[in-house]
Amino acid sequence: MQQENHIKDLQLRIALEDMKAYNALYLLLFDGLHRFAYSIVKSSEVAEEVVSDAFIKLWQVRHTINNIDNLKVYLYVITKNFALNYHAQKRKVHMVQLDDLEVTAVMEFNSPENVYISNEIIGKIQAAIRQLPPQCRIIFQLVKEDGLRYKEVAAILGLSVLTVRNQLAIAIRKVMEALPPQYKTLFQFQNRFSPS
Repeated sequence: MQQENHIKDLQLRIALEDMKAYNALYLLLFDGLHRFAYSIVKSSEVAEEVVSDAFIKLWQVRHTINNIDNLKVYLYVITKNFALNYHAQKRKVHMVQLDDLEVTAVMEFNSPENVYISNEIIGKIQAAIRQLPPQCRIIFQLVKEDGLRYKEVAAILGLSVLTVRNQLAIAIRKVMEALPPQYKTLFQFQNRFSPS
């Protein structure tokens, strides 16, 4: 909630052409947007360009920015569209769907409890994530890595909240199945997901 209020404040200031607020928003959301774009385009440089293009688009519409209900979701949707457009241009195809892509899971295990987990277990978790269908994998990433709510992920991907919840449940079940029994209590995903 605190981050939402901070983003709303930045949104108001950007509408008034406050470049410091624009830069602050960029720094706040860049990592999550970059991971999201990278999972689609599979190139760090292209992902960075996609995120930069999303922020350029935001600056272009800054005078109407106050009409946007959820700026974070808006930026994720723009990023998704630019990443899909990149694939369309690359393939010379006009329409690309997430299910047509091989989405790369981008997970960072850098919290203290995750450092405790052995590389072997991390490898098993990453392998389980790679085995997920593309849509399921990207939902897992948006909720797990980027901390988005189900409702926000649904808006970004054009899905129902129920679909997001079900896909996330499938992802968690499959990842948990990949863990040896002694690690299942150590690595509790359900405590890290937003309830809505």
